[in-house]
Amino acid sequence: MTQIPPQFWSGPVVAAALAECDLPTILEEVRRAHGWTQGQLAEAVGYSQSWVSKVLRGRQPLTVDQVREISIQIGVPLHLLRFGARGDDDPTKRRDFGKAVALTALAGVALPKRTDVDETTAATLTSITGAQRRLEAVTPARELARPAVAQVDLASRVLGRAARSPHADEIRAGLSEAAGFAAWVYADMQDTGSARLYYRRAVDSARQANHALLAAYMIGSLAAFEIDADDPLIGLNLLVRARREIGERPPAIARAWLSSLEALGHATARDEAAALQALGAAEEAVRAGERAAAPPWPWVFPFDHAKLAGYRALVMVRLKRPVEAVAAFNESLSSAQPGAKQRGVLMTEVATAEAMSGRYEEALYLASNALTVATTYGSERVLHRVKNFRRSYAGPSSGALRSFDERLHATLI
Repeated sequence: MTQIPPQFWSGPVVAAALAECDLPTILEEVRRAHGWTQGQLAEAVGYSQSWVSKVLRGRQPLTVDQVREISIQIGVPLHLLRFGARGDDDPTKRRDFGKAVALTALAGVALPKRTDVDETTAATLTSITGAQRRLEAVTPARELARPAVAQVDLASRVLGRAARSPHADEIRAGLSEAAGFAAWVYADMQDTGSARLYYRRAVDSARQANHALLAAYMIGSLAAFEIDADDPLIGLNLLVRARREIGERPPAIARAWLSSLEALGHATARDEAAALQALGAAEEAVRAGERAAAPPWPWVFPFDHAKLAGYRALVMVRLKRPVEAVAAFNESLSSAQPGAKQRGVLMTEVATAEAMSGRYEEALYLASNALTVATTYGSERVLHRVKNFRRSYAGPSSGALRSFDERLHATLI
């Protein structure tokens, strides 16, 4: 059997059918992809042609075991159908979409019906993703992963029905935001392959929507991910592309955010002069945007002096300027309270700064608090930072260190 290329499963029609466990549509699309007759399809799945014909016309009910068996025969990735090696008695029961519907209720909106794609549909989609983004700060990534992927599938399914409607670009933008959020969730889980996959989808969808600001936001998000993964040169190159995408007159929040990311990228690459220059540009942009009533979409939260102080703390740690790092960290926390996970990231960075200054007890105290954040919110990203701190720790042995190590080892085993 000729293998179907991976991109086949992410096409709008197939993705929608996978999300709904709509096996008749999946079978028909597989048949077309292979160029099979209905008889050849029947031979491939091991059933009679008349039985397959009834399935394709929606007149033959299927059990979970039959769905699983047929899917294996024709090479459908079972994880895309939202059930694994063993399932329940209802092949259409999708817990993922149940969670997405619950999140929709939080946003105060309703899911679009199959025949109800209109000017409100895109707003509905972005409201769902917005609710998910607001929950992310205090919700373990593993609990958000399925709803986030379900939201991408939902947006893809809606786009498949509205590809030629006047609202298609707005729906593509909603798909981009949903994919970007899924990427962020996978990044928090340290699943770098899935994160990159969804970031690319977010960028592609934003471009297809002809939304330059959204495309720049998604490219910038991918750049931040690469910098966080200790690949600053790739991140800085992506930021150049983000600025090119956004045009000559970007809003102040975009300039502040991109400049902050550039400062972090340069600091990670140990280019102090460039990092400080980028921080200065970010400061100027923050001042310019102080009078803005609300951040433009796709930004959900404002980028203010407190947010910039958090970036400055990260930059100063990488530049090995611990006194300034601690001062920036204190400024960030005194002006505003970042989300729990971001607070955990900041604490690990400042713990490193404290250790550089010889304040080892304070460093271990901060790292221990960050470890609590990592375990409480299931953030592999924060845990990764805590492990990096321990790897670089060069202070003396102490009771505090032994206690910290015991907690860290218990987390890993």
